[in-house]
Amino acid sequence: MTGSEGDEHLIVRKIEAGTVIDHIPAGRALDVLRILGITGKEGYIVAVVMNVPSRKLGKKDMVKIEWVELSQEQVDRIAIVAPSATINLIRNWKVVEKRPVELEDKLINILKCPNPNCITNSAGEHIKTSFTVKRRVPLVVACDYCGYRMGREEAISHLKGALKR
Repeated sequence: MTGSEGDEHLIVRKIEAGTVIDHIPAGRALDVLRILGITGKEGYIVAVVMNVPSRKLGKKDMVKIEWVELSQEQVDRIAIVAPSATINLIRNWKVVEKRPVELEDKLINILKCPNPNCITNSAGEHIKTSFTVKRRVPLVVACDYCGYRMGREEAISHLKGALKR
């Protein structure tokens, strides 16, 4: 990580294997952990760094999770919470893959529709939810079944709430 003076500061030690989620907007690291379902009870070694200087964002957060590689569904969730994030896959102490998160045009089974009358919320119906990204900045997504629209904050709230159940 680079400090404001351009000198290198290692705030959190390197990891042998796992995932580093970098360039998270400042103040969103705990949301990222929440939508990943990480509570601290799983036994993973997790490092959270918040509000550190960043040339790209001004300030940023970072999450390191040892011995965990994220699924595509988890990366899709991160794209909603932290669209500027990058995912770094670590193996044998080295970054073997670095990629930005990308918000897909269709979000299948990622978000739950808040509309109680939506067919995806009907008892007995086993329909995967499907949302179309209508606008990226500011984010607006719409349910493909009922048309319900929501922005980033509502989507994050629903992502966090869905994992409580």
